[in-house]
Amino acid sequence: MNSKEVRRLLDSTVTLPLWPDTGEILNLKRNQTYKAASLGHIETMRYGRLHRVPTAWLKRKLGFDNQPERGKS
Repeated sequence: MNSKEVRRLLDSTVTLPLWPDTGEILNLKRNQTYKAASLGHIETMRYGRLHRVPTAWLKRKLGFDNQPERGKS
């Protein structure tokens, strides 16, 4: 996923699934993604068995929260 696709995905929703979306964005394998979440390195919200990641956290982690999108005024 390139940064433009990632930005579009993060802007279109409030949360993302931990796997595969968040793992792929962070370039982690499935087991690495769940291990990082269990250690608290990835902020998650649980709904029963579902693990969701707030896109606001991902934007901060990736540095997208304070960068204007290119080509926009």
